[in-house]
Amino acid sequence: MHSFKNIFDTHSWADTLNSIRNKTEADVQRALQNPKRDLEDFKALISPAAQPFLEEMAQASKAQTQKRFGNTIQMYAPMYLSNECQNICTYCGFSLTNKIPRKTLTDAEISQEVSFLKSKGYNHILLVTGEANKTVGVEYIKNAIRLIQSEIANITIEVQPLEKEEYEQLIGEGLYAVLVYQETYHREEYKKHHPKGKKSNFDYRLDTPDRLGKAGVHKIGLGALFGLEDWRADSFFTALHLRYLQKTYWKTKYSISFPRLRPHSGGLEPKVAMTDSDLAQLICAFRLLDEDVELSLSTRESETFRDHIIHFGITSISAESKTNPGGYTVEKESLEQFEISDNRSTEEISKMLSSKGFEVVWKDWHHFNPAN
Repeated sequence: MHSFKNIFDTHSWADTLNSIRNKTEADVQRALQNPKRDLEDFKALISPAAQPFLEEMAQASKAQTQKRFGNTIQMYAPMYLSNECQNICTYCGFSLTNKIPRKTLTDAEISQEVSFLKSKGYNHILLVTGEANKTVGVEYIKNAIRLIQSEIANITIEVQPLEKEEYEQLIGEGLYAVLVYQETYHREEYKKHHPKGKKSNFDYRLDTPDRLGKAGVHKIGLGALFGLEDWRADSFFTALHLRYLQKTYWKTKYSISFPRLRPHSGGLEPKVAMTDSDLAQLICAFRLLDEDVELSLSTRESETFRDHIIHFGITSISAESKTNPGGYTVEKESLEQFEISDNRSTEEISKMLSSKGFEVVWKDWHHFNPAN
């Protein structure tokens, strides 16, 4: 049976980190000159030895992105359906232990939020919930997709990991893509941050992209939450996971996201800091590893950083994001999952992109839904 776990278990976290740290300038130069880069090249490009080569990496990444995607940036909006959650996660505002008002949107409220986002131009929406099987299980998500699929061309979800059969049901309703972040690939550290709830099962979460691949989803989004553990090792395991999935489920498309730990009501401080320069290096390294993978950046990042990095590999960004259920029109003041950093309006972001020579794409360029 296909499973990434079989490959994952053959790699040691400590050995991986040492291997990355021991890369030399010669390894970085070799990686930059290699027309078809492998995971050893990727290690070199995310290593401390690559830091002096950031400008060269950025220019190569820019050229490769333009060649594959042209001057286009896709825009999407997250839409939070519920902050109910049965998990305890140390880094999340929705964690079960946080004494906050819980809110799950009704059909009317979902329609209201969608109308607002549609009026802004969005045709690609990311539906987000906490992990609460009884409140926001498969039936609730299925109903939400049914409610909006005639309005929105592109529906992505970021919800609790599901079974293959459940994903198949949602795909049948019009689901296009699923984001599932491992948070950290460090097994022991993962346990510390997920002490209770279904999410505490590391292997079940690790196997989720396999279940998605077998279900035949159009696109799978991967990523780690930077700050929980060493970003270089987590990024290598994300790349290892990507490579395995591409080989095994070759009809599926893939995206990578780069969330950094942000302030929230639980207040967890990053264990390992990741600077703007580190993040820029990582984004370029992913583009140089794979010219087809979509690279996405959220409003967790600052205006300044986003305005600069869009030239060097990013293909998809969010704008005007609200990270609380009903945040656009219903519950404007309720608790957010995390604080966002770039508060500009959709119009401002769109204008900024145009001023920098980008064409804004409002839905995923790979997908055509005849209903729209």
